[in-house]
Amino acid sequence: MAASDDPARAVAAALDGMPEGRAVGVAVSGGGDSMALLHAAHRLGLRLRAATVDHGLRAKAAREARGVADACASLDVPHDTLVLTLPPGPGVQSRARAGRYAALSGWARAHDVDVVLLGHTADDVAETLAMRLRRGVGVDGLARMQAAWRDRDGVGWARPFLSLTRAALRDDLRARGIAWTEDPSNDDPAHERSLTRAAMADLEWDATALARSATALREAADALD
Repeated sequence: MAASDDPARAVAAALDGMPEGRAVGVAVSGGGDSMALLHAAHRLGLRLRAATVDHGLRAKAAREARGVADACASLDVPHDTLVLTLPPGPGVQSRARAGRYAALSGWARAHDVDVVLLGHTADDVAETLAMRLRRGVGVDGLARMQAAWRDRDGVGWARPFLSLTRAALRDDLRARGIAWTEDPSNDDPAHERSLTRAAMADLEWDATALARSATALREAADALD
């Protein structure tokens, strides 16, 4: 793996300038992206606390959260499971996202966590761009919405992996012998992101190239503002 693809280096760069000893939160679902994030942050010797959000939408989610708790215990990282109750109905993904951020914000404030690390990757940015292209939006809509750093609800949110791909992170996990779980909803054709991901694979669209385009669009939007 090239130095530019080193997950730990990406985390260190995202937290550059943060005072030493401050608490850093990690949102860990148990998937490859978030497990790579947890272990990368741990290798840096940060004072960590992890959280897993169980949206209450899948029967296996509780078991997966326990798996994350066990992984955190092996690293001596405190872990909390945040359980949501989301009723079925339309817009479940957007409601789950809003509930997740609200739960993580409250958790971070309760434990004096200054910044929460999120495992979004270049693939996520590329998929978001592709979905917005499909809707025919303008420059602002196409711009990279998942900024590397954001302050929200009194908490800092950092996304160190926006320039790294899922494949690169999983290669790193395999090289280190670290296991992860795959959320079956990621392949559920009922979700727009799953359909977009499959279409991008069929078209052989490069996630890093699309992510660079999203960055350029964000810079253009900022310049226009």
